[in-house]
Amino acid sequence: MRQYHNSIRVFCDYLISNDYDWVELCEAEFGDVPSQICLPWNTTKHVAEYEGRPSNRAMTYDEMETFFACADARVDELARARKKGALAALRDAQMFKTAYAFGLRRAELRGLDEQDLHFNTRAPQWGRYAALFVRHAKAVRGGNPRRRTVLLVPQMKWWVECMEQWMEEGRPLFGQPDLAALWPTERGTRVSLPYMDRRFAALRSEAGLDPSLKLHCLRHSYVTHLIEHGYQDRFVQEQVGHLVASSTALYTSVSGDFKNGILAERIRLDELEALP
Repeated sequence: MRQYHNSIRVFCDYLISNDYDWVELCEAEFGDVPSQICLPWNTTKHVAEYEGRPSNRAMTYDEMETFFACADARVDELARARKKGALAALRDAQMFKTAYAFGLRRAELRGLDEQDLHFNTRAPQWGRYAALFVRHAKAVRGGNPRRRTVLLVPQMKWWVECMEQWMEEGRPLFGQPDLAALWPTERGTRVSLPYMDRRFAALRSEAGLDPSLKLHCLRHSYVTHLIEHGYQDRFVQEQVGHLVASSTALYTSVSGDFKNGILAERIRLDELEALP
């Protein structure tokens, strides 16, 4: 509701702005003038500290392991049976691993091209898989998509081996050498956003996970797990492309194990300080 009210407020500001002649035109045509109708007393106020969707939560480490194990098992099952779909299953598994390993939005993930795999001089051991150049980040106020470079962090280095397998053995089998898309289809196109949602839901159900989990939860998991690993808030904010820190805070929900670990450490320090 606040977003709706803000949209109307901005439009009314445009109508009555001195930079335009809408007021004079309306008075001449209709005998009346526009005015601002969204005022403090009749619009929704910001009263809740957290306004994110309850279903958009971080997945636990066990849930992440179960989900990706299910995706890998699906590939092995189809490959052993020599059934059609093994290659697509491999693509989907690596696609979702990439979403988590870099904390990507759906459109950012879908828009990746082969050329978006980048080197990082600070991590030469990972070669061209040390960073991703995101060119389809969320736009601001109707502008063009923003861009950013997301660095691979050491906790996600397992992704490199998976990506090497995809780029060297899986992706070429689609037979689309002129298609730059990182996630091609048999028809020579990019995977669609609805397809990504359907495949995530199918794997989630097959793995027996919470049905409220969505693909976007992988991004929530990335933010939460980086915070738990001790990365600074500002670094995490830059990695996921948030303009303000409060947006990153909405994604953060540290686990009980993490909080218990912090508490245990504080108790240990307190006991040490109490020693004579």
